[in-house]
This record gives sequence, C-alpha cells and structure tokens, in this order.
Amino acid sequence: MSFIQTALLGAIAGFTIYLGLPVGRVKHLPDKVRSFLAMTSAGILIFLFFDIFAQLSTPIEAALGDRRFPEFGLLVGVFVVGFGIGLLALIAFERRIIRGGLAQALSPSRLALLIAAGIGLHNFSEGLAIGQSAGSGELAFAAILIIGFALHNATEGFGIVGPMVGKERPSWAFLGLAGLIGGGPTFLGTMVGYYIISEAMSVMFLALAAGALVYIIGEMFAQNWRSAIKVPAAWGILAGFIFAYFTDLILVSIGV
Repeated sequence: MSFIQTALLGAIAGFTIYLGLPVGRVKHLPDKVRSFLAMTSAGILIFLFFDIFAQLSTPIEAALGDRRFPEFGLLVGVFVVGFGIGLLALIAFERRIIRGGLAQALSPSRLALLIAAGIGLHNFSEGLAIGQSAGSGELAFAAILIIGFALHNATEGFGIVGPMVGKERPSWAFLGLAGLIGGGPTFLGTMVGYYIISEAMSVMFLALAAGALVYIIGEMFAQNWRSAIKVPAAWGILAGFIFAYFTDLILVSIGV
C-alpha cells in the first residue's frame, strides 16, 4: 500500500467522526433529556479512558514480562510524563486561555472543544497504528484497523457534542472545526506512522489522551451531576458506556 493510499484511508477512518456531530444541533429539549444525552457522551468517554489504558499498558507489561528493564523504565517514564502533561496542561490551557483567568463556568461549546482535543490525541495514536501496519507491509491488518477505527470514530462525534445538546446550537462551521480537531489527528498519525515505528510515541499520545479525559470527564460531572437530574444522568452514563462497549466488541469480532 503506497503512502498516498494509506494517508487517504487514514483520513476516511478519522473523518467518520463527522457522522455523529450533527446531533449537536438538536434544540428545545427538557433538562432531564439534555442531561441524559450529555452524560451518554460522558459514558462514551469513560469507556474510552479504560480502552486507552488497556492499549498503553500492553507494551509496558510486555517489556516487563520479557525482562527488558531499560525499555520498561523508558515506557513507564513516558506514560507518567504524558499523563501528567495531558491532565495539567489542559487545566492550565482552560484556565488561562478559555476562561481568561476568570472563575466562570465552562460553556458547553468550550467543553466540546476540549473533548475534541482529548479525542484527537487518542485518534493520533490510532493513526500511528494504521500507518505503522501499512508501512511495515501488514496490509491486511492495516485494512482491518482502518475499517474498525472508522466505525469507532463515528461514535466519538456524539461524544464531542453531547454537552451542547439542548443548551447551545452549534453552527456548521463550529462542527467542522470540532471534527477537524477530533478526527484530523487520525490522518496526521497515519502519515507519521507510515515512516516512524515507535512504541514510546504511541504510549506518549495515549497517556496524553488519558490525562486529558480525566479532566474532561470531571467537568462533565460538575455540570450534570445534580440531585434534580442525577437519575437520567446515571442512565445516560450507562447507555453511553454500553454503547461504546458493544462498538468495541464489533472491532474485536473483525480482528482489531
């Protein structure tokens, strides 16, 4: 598979994220329905967090099991640094730039962009996997990855706009930007991974995504976990988590 073909298919895998974004334009919803949909998004992100940890733990545990202690130490260090940067840098960015240093509530649209950024970090690592498989000649596996990640990314679009449903009606331009932030890194990761094969790089971006998601999920709970709407919010978390889990089972069934 040539570089251009790989990059094109990586773009397709990443930009299926746009399939779920138009849901954000739904308006005039009761508060309980809005909370349910917003926390469905949180449920998807919670599953994604656990999925990320499973992915980044694999090479670390393999290095430890094979007694490759220098590599194990390097990967653990990369994980710690990446997780710390993903969490703390996003807090600093949100405080100094998005809120302008003011103690004001984070708006749904700004939270959506933070979610897109966190998902984008994760999707960059997915792109690395596609590019590395294609670059090393594992064409069949690369094709499976492209199909699987395309299906998975299609669910992430709703994960981005979930906090906005019923609160803010995003413009098509905003949805275009959010999709580019969340899905574009899959395309970029595919191009980088085609020429560079690095477990440390993959662990770094997965750890960055995990750190970012911890903060993002906390913000979503802060906005939607109130006594008046706690029951529909809890059902939303359950629905989102189960939906993401069954989507992941589809990937497992096709060999990803």
